[in-house]
Amino acid sequence: MKKSDHKDKVGPISPTGHGFPLPNEMGEAPMNIVVAGPQNPQTIDQMVASTERGILVTRLWYIREVDPYEKILTGMTRDGTFYVENGRIQGGVRNFRFNESLIHMLSNVEAMGTPVRASGEESFDMVVPAMKVKEFNFTEVTKF
Repeated sequence: MKKSDHKDKVGPISPTGHGFPLPNEMGEAPMNIVVAGPQNPQTIDQMVASTERGILVTRLWYIREVDPYEKILTGMTRDGTFYVENGRIQGGVRNFRFNESLIHMLSNVEAMGTPVRASGEESFDMVVPAMKVKEFNFTEVTKF
């Protein structure tokens, strides 16, 4: 699918005031993230069933910003990372470290679920859907 074929593409969105004022040393840093899901959300089971080969990640942690202006983050998977092949979970795998641009990741979303409230020990609350993302950049396997 070419970008021009994507009919429900949203253009630039104005800031809502839920971030640090610009200019600042961190760049844009929204503190109240809400991602609307699609009109026809998929379940995680449906996303897995439509995956030829991939990794199911149930949790991320130790997320840090590498480049605030390019929106590159690093972090690790945790508490449930699974290998998926031919639409089925084949088994658990070691955790991975990732280095990924949020812009690249969001440009490669293939499917989304229903948004849910999510929070972690290190971050603020947000409302986001599960996402099936192609070409996510895992950089290495962790030791655990």
